[in-house]
Amino acid sequence: MRNRSERTATRSRYCSLVILTCFAILPSSLRGRDPVPVEQNDTAARVAKPAVQEARGDLGMVVSETETGSCVGRDVLAKGGNAVDAAVAVAFAMAVTWPEAGNIGGGGFMLVYPGSGREPVCIDYREMAPAAATKTMFSLDENRFTHKMVGVPGTVRGLALAHERYGSLKWNELVEPAVRLAEDGFTVDRHLAGSLNGVLKRKNVRTEARYAELRRVYGHPDDRPWKAGDRMRLPDLAHTLALIADSGPDAFYNGPIADQLVAEMRRGGGLIAKCDLEGYKAKVREPIHGTFRGYDIFGPPPPSSGGIAVVEALNILENLDLCSHDRYSARNLHLIGETMRRVFCDRAKHLGDSDFVEIPRHLTEKAYARRLADKISPSESTSSESLAPEIQLADESSNTTHFSVIDSTGMAVANTYTLEASWGACVVVSGAGFVLNNEMGDFNWLPGHTDRKGRIGTPPNLIEPSKRMLSSQSPTIVARDGRAVLITGSPGGRTIINTVIGIVLNVLEFGMSLPEAVDSPRMHHQWFPDRLDLEGTDDARYGDAVKQLRKMGHVVRSKSSQGSAHSILVDPESGVYIGVADRRRGGRAEGLSRASRDERKD
Repeated sequence: MRNRSERTATRSRYCSLVILTCFAILPSSLRGRDPVPVEQNDTAARVAKPAVQEARGDLGMVVSETETGSCVGRDVLAKGGNAVDAAVAVAFAMAVTWPEAGNIGGGGFMLVYPGSGREPVCIDYREMAPAAATKTMFSLDENRFTHKMVGVPGTVRGLALAHERYGSLKWNELVEPAVRLAEDGFTVDRHLAGSLNGVLKRKNVRTEARYAELRRVYGHPDDRPWKAGDRMRLPDLAHTLALIADSGPDAFYNGPIADQLVAEMRRGGGLIAKCDLEGYKAKVREPIHGTFRGYDIFGPPPPSSGGIAVVEALNILENLDLCSHDRYSARNLHLIGETMRRVFCDRAKHLGDSDFVEIPRHLTEKAYARRLADKISPSESTSSESLAPEIQLADESSNTTHFSVIDSTGMAVANTYTLEASWGACVVVSGAGFVLNNEMGDFNWLPGHTDRKGRIGTPPNLIEPSKRMLSSQSPTIVARDGRAVLITGSPGGRTIINTVIGIVLNVLEFGMSLPEAVDSPRMHHQWFPDRLDLEGTDDARYGDAVKQLRKMGHVVRSKSSQGSAHSILVDPESGVYIGVADRRRGGRAEGLSRASRDERKD
């Protein structure tokens, strides 16, 4: 592995390359028209922005939450790296450039579709409970932003395992772009400025000692709010990433970074001990597989609920003849919402870490889906309580990030990883510069306490030592005839599942172009609260559907935004990769083409 001086020698050349390549792709619409603009919410101002940004490439595509992250991935592909190489590099770069969710202090799931006849796999690097955790360690009103909420991080082990199995470039080559970004600095965009200012103005973050390191590392050096165009440098994080580049994941789990993390836990009353870090393993799991309209659907298995939930929903919807009505008719919104209600009820009843609980096989079977579909009334909503009367009722956060990658061979990666809440626990490891997750909040806190507000207390996801908490992350790859055709996923807590279902339906069922599919309004029902959320109910595409849904018995709530589904579609005729960045939060699609590659060689 190269030493620090060698990294410094190549720093300027790399940064110049990123700046040049970020402008190489001109967006074009799949159907020759501009995407429909939508209004974006921002902490500083309400600014009209395009709903999506599109790029094309015939040699590769990367779509992520940040322009810099996508450029890093594209450059790895241009150097001859494959999709997994690019995904690893993007993940580390996002830990620098999108610290509210990109991370080395959290965890996630990487779905890999190798192509060339090889079986897809899921790399499970979900966080796990420390050995000292107990079922009753939290109260109903527990503060979610403390050291006690931190689960054992899995990101570095997961990325290393993916690289070990599929990578073609050297490990340090994939981490070093992130080292340089943290060390030399990068330009803050308006989305990051809003995120930084948002967390730094929280009352507890401003005043409590446990957040002092967050204020020191991420506060503006001039003690003012961040704004677009500012330069951010993260020297502590650069040093941490350099250790990982030079020594691999052992630096994080067995070496000096582990010592810093454990010391941070002791300072703040957290539970993670050195033995938890040393014992953490990322796992290779078989993806959940289903079919829909002749396409293969692959998603993550438990401890993610995403794969099972997406396949179960599509199995139900395959029986309901959606195409005979408009996409946003009251009938279709009702049927999709009723499907979501049933899927989330099953999620609560059955799903958890499969190393601790048995997952029923019938959840992804077509016959079971037909039985559920037959029970959906075409004109009347179902009471959520009636779906699971055995669960006694008493009276997860949306800040994840997803990216999609495909290379010239058709190897595809869908990766979703998270800190749980925006900025996780808001705890930064002293001297190491990275943010820690608050994933322990994704367990069912109170045994037996399931309420109408959406808190679940069913047994499969109760806290146990070394158990992985249930997730809604849904990195999804759709394939046909052995080749990936659609790569998608989203942040959004429990809404992730329904965002992905919507994207797949829009493309495969309703024949939308990818820009249309990503731009289109989204919906969400999660069993409890017993409520149907619709994105932007004043959107003309709904017509009078909202009024009709209320007559059917639905409680309808309008929401401003749901998810950020950075996606890739393979054009079935030309084979060109179409990347679409979902501008609900930001994002950038960067394609690699033969022409742009040859220009850089010249």
